[in-house]
Amino acid sequence: MGIRAGVVGAGLVVMSLLSAGCSDDSPTVDPQDDPVTDPTDGNEVPSLPPPGSIPDAGTPPPDEDGGTPDAGRIPDAGTNPDPDGGTGETPDAGPWPTDAVLDYTRSFGAGKPQSVGVDEGLNLWLLDGRRIGVLRPGDTAPTWTTGVGQAREPFGDTALATGASVICGGEAGRAYVGYTANEMKRAEGIEQRTYIPWSGEAGYSPERFAEYQKGDLDAVRVQPDGSVTLEEHLWRTTGASNKDRQAGIHNTNDFHYEEDRSVLNCARVTRGRDRGDLYITTNHGVTRIQGLTYNSHRHPGWYLYEDGSEWGSLQCPYMHGLGIGQNGDVLVANEQMLGVLAPSPKLEDWDRELTWDGPTPWKFKSYNEALNGQATDDYWRAFEQVTSGRYYLGSAEYGVWALTPKSRSAGNWSKLAGLPTNRIQSLKATDDGALYIGTNGAGLWRLEADGTTLAQVRDVSGQRVLQMVYEPNVKPSMLLVLTDQGLTVLRGP
Repeated sequence: MGIRAGVVGAGLVVMSLLSAGCSDDSPTVDPQDDPVTDPTDGNEVPSLPPPGSIPDAGTPPPDEDGGTPDAGRIPDAGTNPDPDGGTGETPDAGPWPTDAVLDYTRSFGAGKPQSVGVDEGLNLWLLDGRRIGVLRPGDTAPTWTTGVGQAREPFGDTALATGASVICGGEAGRAYVGYTANEMKRAEGIEQRTYIPWSGEAGYSPERFAEYQKGDLDAVRVQPDGSVTLEEHLWRTTGASNKDRQAGIHNTNDFHYEEDRSVLNCARVTRGRDRGDLYITTNHGVTRIQGLTYNSHRHPGWYLYEDGSEWGSLQCPYMHGLGIGQNGDVLVANEQMLGVLAPSPKLEDWDRELTWDGPTPWKFKSYNEALNGQATDDYWRAFEQVTSGRYYLGSAEYGVWALTPKSRSAGNWSKLAGLPTNRIQSLKATDDGALYIGTNGAGLWRLEADGTTLAQVRDVSGQRVLQMVYEPNVKPSMLLVLTDQGLTVLRGP
C-alpha cells in the first residue's frame, strides 16, 4: 500500500478495531464504506481514549530499547504452559518419528505444498492449490484429493474462489481450508461497497447475491480410505438475524456486509480453556470459530480524515499476523496496527466491541511508532509471544521487532539485530523460550530464550519459510516448518 500520510487532512484518529493476517496487496477501504454506528451495533465504532493511559498492560522496561529479555514479562501473560496441555494426562511422543530433524518431503513424499496443518488426532494436512492431502499416522505417503468444496471448479475471478490460501487442523479428522476472493465492488443503487441485499430487499440481484458464497472457509473431513470430503462451507454464526442464512462468512452483527472474503492466516488453540477454537485472519479482520459456528469480526482499524472532512474513512488493511499468547490471548496485526485481545469463553462475545472494557477487551492496541507513522504500512506478517512474556512481530519489509507494552496503547519497541534480511515471513514461539524466525530468502533462524543469541537452523532446507505450525501436546513437541523445498519437522524439547 505504501505511504498514505500525504493525504491526511484533519488528523488521524485511532479506532477500536483490530485486524491481522498472505497477499501483499492490502487495499484500504474506500471513504465512508463503513459507517459509524451506534456503540451497541457490533464492532464498527470508534475507540474511547485509553483510560488515562494507565500502564496496566505490562511492567515498563528499565530502558528505552525494550529492556533486558525478561524485563518484558507481563503479569497477566500466564506462566509457562503445563506439559499436559491442560488435559491432566502426560503426553507421549505421538505417532510420528522422534528424530530431532526429519525431512517429511523425502521421508513421506509430502511434496512442496503451500500450507500445512495438524489436527487434534495428529493427522497432517497439506494444501496444494486445488488439492488437499492427508498424511495419517501409519501412512507412508499422503493421500490427495482434488476439487473439494470451493475448489470444485477451477479458480478464477468469476469462480467460487480466486485461489486457496491456508489449511488448519481442527478436531481429530477435520481441517479448515481458507480461500481468497476479489474485493467487493460498488453496485448501482447500493451506497456501501460491501453491502449485499437479501432476496426480496431493495437492490437485490442474483449476481450480487452470489458474492456471499465466494472465498471464505471450508470444513473438510478425512474418510477411512484417506480421501477428503466437504463437511460444510461455513455459514453458521451467532445472532438471531443470521438464523438459517446460508451465506458463507459475513459480518455477524449485520449479515448484509460481506467484508471477510479472503482468508489469509489461521491458528488453532492447542491448550488451555479454549483448546480447539480456531482463529482466521482475513482481508478485513479476525474471526473466531468453534466447530462449524463462527463470529466475525474484530479489527484494530482507525479513521483517516481527508481535507478537513467530518467523515472519516475506516482503515482496515489486510491482516496477516496471528498468534495465540501464552495465556490464550489472541494476537493480531494488520499492515499498520496490532493488538492483543482477551477472549471470553463465549463465542457470541467475540464481536462485542467496547474497546478497553466488555467481555472481549483490547489489552493492547497500537502501532509501531518507532518504525513508521500510522498511515504507513509496516507489512506485519507474524505476531508471537515467547514464554518470558515479550512480544515479537515480523515484517515482510522491516525485520523482527520486540515489543514490551508500557500502557494499553503504547509500547517500547526494539529491532532485533543480526538477521541477514529484513524480509520476515513467519515466527513461532516454542515452550523452551525460543523464537523461530522464518525469513523470505535466508532460511530458518532461532532466537534463544536469552533474547540475544541468534543462529541459523541449517538442518532445514529452503530459503523461503512459508509457514510454521507448533504442536506442543506431544513430547518431544513438534514444529512443522514449511519452506520452498518442502516440509521438515523438528522435535523438541
